[in-house]
Amino acid sequence: MTRPFQLSDPVRARQLADAITILAPPTPVKIVHVCGTHEMAITQHGLRRFLPKTVEILEGPGCPVCVTPTADIDAAVQIAEAGAIVCTFGDMTRVPGTRLTLEQARSKGCDIRVVLSAAEAASLAIETDREVLFFAVGFETTTPMTAAVLLDDPPANLSVLVCHKKIPEAMAVLLNLPGTNINGYMAPGHVSTILGLAPYARQLDLFKIPIVIGGFEPLDILYAIALILRQLRDGKGFVENAFPRAVADEGNVAAQILIETVFESAEVGWRGIGTIPDSGYRLRKEFAQFDARGRFEIHGETGSETIPGCRCADVLTARATPADCPLFGTRCTPLSPVGPCMVGTEGACSIWFRYGGRELP
Repeated sequence: MTRPFQLSDPVRARQLADAITILAPPTPVKIVHVCGTHEMAITQHGLRRFLPKTVEILEGPGCPVCVTPTADIDAAVQIAEAGAIVCTFGDMTRVPGTRLTLEQARSKGCDIRVVLSAAEAASLAIETDREVLFFAVGFETTTPMTAAVLLDDPPANLSVLVCHKKIPEAMAVLLNLPGTNINGYMAPGHVSTILGLAPYARQLDLFKIPIVIGGFEPLDILYAIALILRQLRDGKGFVENAFPRAVADEGNVAAQILIETVFESAEVGWRGIGTIPDSGYRLRKEFAQFDARGRFEIHGETGSETIPGCRCADVLTARATPADCPLFGTRCTPLSPVGPCMVGTEGACSIWFRYGGRELP
């Protein structure tokens, strides 16, 4: 008789751990995920202890706050200095720009507000005559929400600094960077609820490596790792859905239509990687009046993103673990972060500091 699926099931967890041991190759392989929620579950639940020594799993550019470049932060700071109310998510206020973080700009008198959504920023704009900026960061999961606000007759004093990014394009670029040596990907479940399977295939089919969409419970993650190892054992490389209870093959078509209606693809910068063609968005001309860059004629400085001693760039590209950074846990902590990977709650350094991921077997 088939066992009913349960999110907490020690017997199934042991079976998956045994399967991973059997499927693990004799030579080392590196699996990379691009999701802070995956890293949090892996680290918090000690899942690396289930993995054989030849199987390594690291976080790539899966923290939207961490990969936001200094130029975008500088633009938000300059707009705040021009007198606008700047609305953003909490983590963004502490990420360093060229001169200031948004938190530091607030200490100098700028009006910086922490919000939970674009809709909250729009509501604030309705209640004031001042200019209100929504600093729109995030991957495909938050992009439809920004689009929905712009399609819902937003107030004229609302503008958007569009910094949304696309995950599959970054995954493809990562494979071409020297020293990444990625053998398989665990694709993010929440992004995949929007995208479905096709965008991963379009971007990554050329590389012929396993790409398995994984959920966020420990059993989901172990299952996805086992499927990646099975593909590697069989010499295959294709997109496989290990999270069918949430991800449909076609994705969320309504959300995709929202994105396509409001945005078009654009080349954007990723901290730690550089510029990637078609890996982000800009507003279509029909929505140009809400484009903060055009409204304020501010483009942001191109500041240095290299912090002496900090290895955030290597962590974001899965070429190092947080423990490889000499600043980790000493000069760089969540209370006094040096790099963005310690700022964002989905950043690997922040997660490892909080949950002990640095204690690898």
